[in-house]
Amino acid sequence: MRETHRSGCPINLTLELLGDRWSLLILRDMIFGGARRYAELLGGQERIASNILAERLRSLAEAGLITRAGDPEDGRRAIYSLTEMAIELLPAFAAIGAWGSRWLPVSEALSIRARLMDQGGVPLLERFMAELRQEHLGDGSVERPTVREELEVAYRQVVAEAARA
Repeated sequence: MRETHRSGCPINLTLELLGDRWSLLILRDMIFGGARRYAELLGGQERIASNILAERLRSLAEAGLITRAGDPEDGRRAIYSLTEMAIELLPAFAAIGAWGSRWLPVSEALSIRARLMDQGGVPLLERFMAELRQEHLGDGSVERPTVREELEVAYRQVVAEAARA
């Protein structure tokens, strides 16, 4: 009988699940951008093809990272939600972003969120995860401004400063 995975190594298994470029970017856009609908995910800066987006959404749902439900505003469309499994990836996203900000030729505007997440440490990560749970799972209440809103303000400030320079 053939095994379905190359090994039982946790890094290998994670890469088998998330190792393609698009799956991580879809989750990034849901976590940091608040994207919940197909059109919002399709309109990202990386310009994913619609057939690839549909396939990745299907595979992320099959893997248990997201759920798909009818959109209450338009029953013909879907709304996607993160599961606890995906929400618990936030520290990994923060670590990847912090590493990339330190070692790669990133833009100031697109790296500000990663630097702020790194500076905020565990308390900020825990707060953000609690907010994601409330948004996607309906658990608890959220204080304003949210972490996502604070990160967006910082991003817009950097963009405005760059435009003035």
